[in-house]
Amino acid sequence: MLTDKTIKGFLAETAGDAPVPGGGSISALNGSIAAALTEMVANLTIGRKKYAEVEDEMKTIACEVAKLQSELVIDVDKDSEAYNRVFAAFKLPKDTEEEKAHRSAEIQKNTKYAAEVPMEVARRVSKLLPLIEAVIIKGNQNAITDGCVAMMCAKVAVVGALFNVRINLTSIKDADFVARMTEEADLLEAEVIAKEKHAIEVTKEACK
Repeated sequence: MLTDKTIKGFLAETAGDAPVPGGGSISALNGSIAAALTEMVANLTIGRKKYAEVEDEMKTIACEVAKLQSELVIDVDKDSEAYNRVFAAFKLPKDTEEEKAHRSAEIQKNTKYAAEVPMEVARRVSKLLPLIEAVIIKGNQNAITDGCVAMMCAKVAVVGALFNVRINLTSIKDADFVARMTEEADLLEAEVIAKEKHAIEVTKEACK
């Protein structure tokens, strides 16, 4: 499991000559980091008299982002597994017409899966966005920059995951599937870019 490695071990494996872990796993990792930072800001707000009015909200946020973080950690390995499934499909025999048809069907099935995994990462991280925004605006202002970094990590996670979606869509023959996924990808990307821009503006203003 990639996620059982030390940070140094994970980085060394990423830097190696194998295609995984690649951008998809790194995107999921960025999403999990965004969640962890968001939980940290919420926890730094809880118990402070100055923020008593938002304590219950911060406790809820801390619980929600902890769950999302756990799911995104699983996605780090899941993305690499998806690549391996596509690679295995390409290695299937193709000597007979029957084998060719089976190989083609497996490639299409597993390429769809390889598009769905990073799309799920992008969807998951999109659920983080309003929670990150809440800790930036309402949370402990001494940790506002940490919240902003969480939002920047979330942007990398979403946009990076969606690039993985899009590259897989180029090999998928199901036009309806491609159209649906492309439309959703465009919406998720536009949302996270806008959220990051706003977070940076708010944080810069707070740092003046």
